[in-house]
Amino acid sequence: MGIYAAFGNNLDPTRMFARAPHSPVIGPGWLNGWRLTFGGDDRSWEGALPTVVEDPNSQVYVMLYALTDEDEANLDSAEGFDLGMYRKIRVRVSTLDRDVTAWLYVVDGYEDGLPLRRHVEDIISAAEIAGAPSDYLQFLRDRVYRDEND
Repeated sequence: MGIYAAFGNNLDPTRMFARAPHSPVIGPGWLNGWRLTFGGDDRSWEGALPTVVEDPNSQVYVMLYALTDEDEANLDSAEGFDLGMYRKIRVRVSTLDRDVTAWLYVVDGYEDGLPLRRHVEDIISAAEIAGAPSDYLQFLRDRVYRDEND
């Protein structure tokens, strides 16, 4: 069992429960020195994929989960880890109580391409449900995206 730092549309607790039903939520945190972005446009049939990259002037809102081994395997499959689209990295997450070491998925590719509008809207909705602060929600709303037909 490890601590998973969910970001993007995995902030939605309903989505996470469907993928990891045996893994309790620990609570919110911040990935300081990282930025939410999109990449792997050449690897996805649905636009660029959400990922994080190091950026000393940014932070990413995350939700921490105590992930069971079984749920980690389910999440790996759902996220495309088994297909080589993502890799796992360890990061330090700041919570109100302390810093914790967690892992998360990053796109195994370059920061490139634009996400689809519906993916950005899904991420905004998930962040709202997860209680992200208003300045982070505004950061998400200011994202550049493309429509499905572009």
